[in-house]
Amino acid sequence: MKVGVEVAGIDCLTLRLFDVIDEANVPWLLAAAQRLRATFGAALVELVPSYTTLMLQYNLAQLDDAQARALCHEALTGLEPATADSGRELALPVWYHPSVGPDLEPLARQRGLSVDEVIALHSGRAYSVFALGFAPGFGFMGLVDPRLASPRLATPRQRVAAGSVGIAERQTAIYPAVSPGGWNLVGRSPARLFDPSLEGFSLLRPGDRVRFVPVQRDEFVRLGGDETPMEAQA
Repeated sequence: MKVGVEVAGIDCLTLRLFDVIDEANVPWLLAAAQRLRATFGAALVELVPSYTTLMLQYNLAQLDDAQARALCHEALTGLEPATADSGRELALPVWYHPSVGPDLEPLARQRGLSVDEVIALHSGRAYSVFALGFAPGFGFMGLVDPRLASPRLATPRQRVAAGSVGIAERQTAIYPAVSPGGWNLVGRSPARLFDPSLEGFSLLRPGDRVRFVPVQRDEFVRLGGDETPMEAQA
């Protein structure tokens, strides 16, 4: 595998393993992250996986650019993809309903599907967590069924409720906290995505596999979900 190395900062390198987003990238990125952590040891400050790249920050007091590049080459030579069990399997409950997923019915109409078909398609596959970003605990997951792929809203909402489950193009995600957002909202999860008591403060980690499990309103509330309705985007 030919890995591109780009300067991302005075103490940062971007390692580009792929050019196209694909679920098949994940085992390679996980394996690369594991090898880099082992090779850099205490000289590693931070390692951030993404869809096709890893951003590596190193300690300038211990390494210069040439030494960091040499360690990257050492770590990634002979790289093999991680095994299928490297990431965790998570099942997250979701209440799919127009009151908390105001784009559920419009999305169904736009795609020529019933609401039940949208729910079945969205909950019918496991999603890879590609990266964390945008907000603490926000995991970019994919890839959704092509029949559900939808562009972001032309005008983002000023307030999206915590736990909202959205779709943007072929990605899906759960908003971990109240925030602005432009994804198509189809439901809400009671899962707590950001928690200071968790390792890394996030329920999700890159490489995890997530399945959404449809639940009814009563079960959603019992699990701690907030049923406060959201208005449809004007």
